[in-house]
Amino acid sequence: MSAIISIILGGGHGKRLFPLTRDRAKPAVPIGGKYRLVDIPISNSLNSGVKTIFVLTQFNSVSLHRHILNTYRFDYFNDASVELLAAEQTLATTDWFQGTADAVRKHFDHYHIQDEDEVMILSGDHLYRMDLQKMIRRLRETNADFVVAVAPVKKTEVRHFGILKMNPEGRIIAFKEKPKTVTAEDSYEGKFLASMGIYAFRARVLKKILEGNESDFGREVIPNSILRYHAQGYVFEGYWRDIGTIESFYEANLELAAQNPPFSFVSASERIYTHPRFLPPSRVMGAKIDNSLISEGSLIRESEISRSIVGLRSVVRRNTVICDSIVMGADFFEEKPLKDGVPIGIGPGCHIEKAILDKNVRIGARVQITNPKKLKDFDGENYFIRDGIVVIPKNAVIPSGTII
Repeated sequence: MSAIISIILGGGHGKRLFPLTRDRAKPAVPIGGKYRLVDIPISNSLNSGVKTIFVLTQFNSVSLHRHILNTYRFDYFNDASVELLAAEQTLATTDWFQGTADAVRKHFDHYHIQDEDEVMILSGDHLYRMDLQKMIRRLRETNADFVVAVAPVKKTEVRHFGILKMNPEGRIIAFKEKPKTVTAEDSYEGKFLASMGIYAFRARVLKKILEGNESDFGREVIPNSILRYHAQGYVFEGYWRDIGTIESFYEANLELAAQNPPFSFVSASERIYTHPRFLPPSRVMGAKIDNSLISEGSLIRESEISRSIVGLRSVVRRNTVICDSIVMGADFFEEKPLKDGVPIGIGPGCHIEKAILDKNVRIGARVQITNPKKLKDFDGENYFIRDGIVVIPKNAVIPSGTII
């Protein structure tokens, strides 16, 4: 009998998500107050009945390894497994992963794949909920060699994606990588279809493709293979976000806090799993909170929070205003200040707007983080501005009275 496995690509440097990737791998970046990006493809796999999962890692992988080992523990009577495969030196190769395809190639022997098996290739930095079995059925029913998940995008957005063209039978017949312009001839049923970076392969085909020297699925493998193999497109109409930049990360989080979010973690049958923590309920005293998500273990006193995400163990002190921001919280509770006399969390009398505060930050009293000069990109001493969004990196200390 054939088996289905998932391979999750988590080895990229994540330069466009810097400074959130300064101390961690991109799939380990927190999202939605309590989850990590890698929880999305792992949960989609488990919910789809795919129980053999590999996560490929390379850069800053310690926190990602810790999260997966603490989260996805299965007992002896459960046949599910999540295995981490890091870049390694061997007698055959001494260099790092050269791209997504190269990462899959270098660990191929570890998957123990049979020719009749089917392989899902998933990205570790996307936000979506998908039944992967539908792609597998498309693979089988059309007798294709591989299937590419595609999502409709606006004409103004095509320059950010690889755009695929399908014939009436759903076969992929053309590919354009981030085209500057497109015409009606590049569309399918009036829609421009972007590759989602999600693929379903027949194992024997994937093995044959990886015998070449192509390094990256999106730039080389898929464009070249559609000319040599039968490739089908699977049109996904649900919510999908590529969390590749600070701006997209910021927007995706704030969408989660909307009254009617396009993506919700609430689902009885398709749960998004994460590290189970034994935290107390959040304490909220004299605060006004609107269109926001508040995670467990937080303490909020007499403050105003709107259109924001407040992560685990967050501390927000009196007379503080937080708007359109992401506060990732802390990895631990603190009884007394340990750094420069500034306690962990956000001090009294602060104003924070359009900002991302990474884990374990210490914001003193009366700090203003509003980007008053409206800078688009800037590197400060202990902060960064990307796409007009102020990012306070992990473990940063912002002294009282600072204006950013």
